[in-house]
Amino acid sequence: MLNTKDMTVGSGKVKPVMDAGNHVIRINSITFDKTPYDADAYNILLHAETEPVTGDFDGFLLDVNKPEGTRYEGQVGRIRFSPFPYKDATLTSGREIDRDTEVMKGMVYLSEVLDMRNQLDALKAKDIEDFMVKCNDLFSNSTWFNACIGGKEWENKDGYINQDLFLPRMSKDGIPLEALDTENSRLVTYSKDVHLIPAKKTGNKPASTFEPVPTNGTADDFDL
Repeated sequence: MLNTKDMTVGSGKVKPVMDAGNHVIRINSITFDKTPYDADAYNILLHAETEPVTGDFDGFLLDVNKPEGTRYEGQVGRIRFSPFPYKDATLTSGREIDRDTEVMKGMVYLSEVLDMRNQLDALKAKDIEDFMVKCNDLFSNSTWFNACIGGKEWENKDGYINQDLFLPRMSKDGIPLEALDTENSRLVTYSKDVHLIPAKKTGNKPASTFEPVPTNGTADDFDL
């Protein structure tokens, strides 16, 4: 079946960058990153890759310093594990949120998707940063699994539209991650109206849904 969803206008090739949607992905690595606006808030980032793309496709280089080197076989993206950063907080209801507990609960969910709960439970860490380093070691180069990925569009200085990717919250409508071939699937079906926050266009140039694809081997948008 022919489909133009992931093609760029300029080259006709499939983009090397993942967009919001339903994908089969694997984790190349995980980082636990402090937000630039709050020293106490952190994002869990899944540095992920889709299944290999067939046909006329040039993935990003694994090493940007080796222009003739190996390339990713699928589209890549950085996916926040939650729409919102992890931080200690007290909700208006009075319920207290403990950052470290929520982070660990997120990794429990991921481990169950990947059938690695026993390995996760065997980890011992001195603090949450050390715990996430160990989770990176455990989950990197994972098996393939299903994902529903949401996004928030933003316009760069050249007028092009990019997407900040994140996993939607679990809800009565379903879950964002699930093992392949799960019976009685509860995976959320991606909806642009529900899972994509459109950009407020401010530039003077017509906006597109893609960044120009570098062709000189200097792509550094992804450190996966």
